[in-house]
Amino acid sequence: MELEGWTNDRLLAERLARLPKAEWVYGVPNASVIMASFLHASPEGNRFSSPDLGAWYAGADIRTAVAEVAHHLRREAVARGKSEARRSYRSYRSRLTGDDFVDLRGARSAHPELYAEASYTASERFGEGVRGTGRSGIVYDSLRHAGGTNVVAYRPRRISDVLQTDHYDLIVPIAGKIIVRRLNVSSES
Repeated sequence: MELEGWTNDRLLAERLARLPKAEWVYGVPNASVIMASFLHASPEGNRFSSPDLGAWYAGADIRTAVAEVAHHLRREAVARGKSEARRSYRSYRSRLTGDDFVDLRGARSAHPELYAEASYTASERFGEGVRGTGRSGIVYDSLRHAGGTNVVAYRPRRISDVLQTDHYDLIVPIAGKIIVRRLNVSSES
């Protein structure tokens, strides 16, 4: 059922209908990557977005992005009863525009419910409230990489200059160190 949800045209059409047409991105490099982040929402939602419509999540630094992805891979391995999870990823660099991001950096003690480890209930509600006001997104502290910064962007048209950069293999055991290998990708076909 989950796989069908990722490819079901009816479900994608419902999500697309939730995204104002003026926000759709097309005709630019990697437009499909941008739009996929909104149309292929996690069935459980994410920290600041509900399952109804995805958002663009990014780390300000590759180490932060890897730590965030590895955390979710570890959760997946535990849920599946596996000793580890392995996956290859592409990384992207992008530019976000807009001066109206809600800045939650340094607010973990003032708003612990938005940084809860085990539940996204309060943070999803907060994030969808921010999206509803028309603001660009939220900047927040990473829970997985000390000193790291993450951003969630709600406006696809404010995500630009998306460029695929490197490829990485991640090996994430349920206990122990994460192994990250940057892959050498040949430009030859």
